[in-house]
Amino acid sequence: MLPLRRPSAKAYAATGSVRERREPLEDEARFLRSWFERPLVTGSVTPSGKMLARMMASYVDPRTPGPVIELGPGTGPVTEALIRRGIEQERLVLVEYNPDFCKLLQKRFPRATILRGDAYNIHETIGGILTEKAAATVSSLPLFTKPLEQRLDLLNAAHALMHPSAPFVQFTYAVVPPIPARCDAGSYTASRSSRVWLNLPPARVWVYRRP
Repeated sequence: MLPLRRPSAKAYAATGSVRERREPLEDEARFLRSWFERPLVTGSVTPSGKMLARMMASYVDPRTPGPVIELGPGTGPVTEALIRRGIEQERLVLVEYNPDFCKLLQKRFPRATILRGDAYNIHETIGGILTEKAAATVSSLPLFTKPLEQRLDLLNAAHALMHPSAPFVQFTYAVVPPIPARCDAGSYTASRSSRVWLNLPPARVWVYRRP
């Protein structure tokens, strides 16, 4: 039984079965253009590198039932890593604000559920799509562009949609965590990866869980 209901009008219907080939240089150009147009939304001038994407996907256990939510997938490098990790496209719920990226994701991942909406308002954006608890949330959002209170609200809202102890996976270029490892405003545990030096710029992955 599929874990997802039919997407609402905000969802991009998946059509066709041929996956568009990913061209790194073209994707970098798309990101750069999007960053110039919406620097606080895109948050980066380049998509995540393969090593960083692989690191983020490694925290998602394919054996855990339920959909996998991805916030801010961009052109799809982390999405590809999740699929290589063993997550079926049908389990993926991709929430992207940029309409051009949504169209590209639709071509590249035709069996995934693609929603154009505000990831920081995750309940309204996903709406009635989920019919069971999610296995994980993987985020490439530029969290430092938002106040800490809004970051905590997002974390708690995502955990409310997931199984207990399911991971909220977030990368950052900063030397400090995007959400504090300890905070009185949230009940969660936090762990971090080693720095991914081969990414440009170098990045680190933080994983937040709630019992």
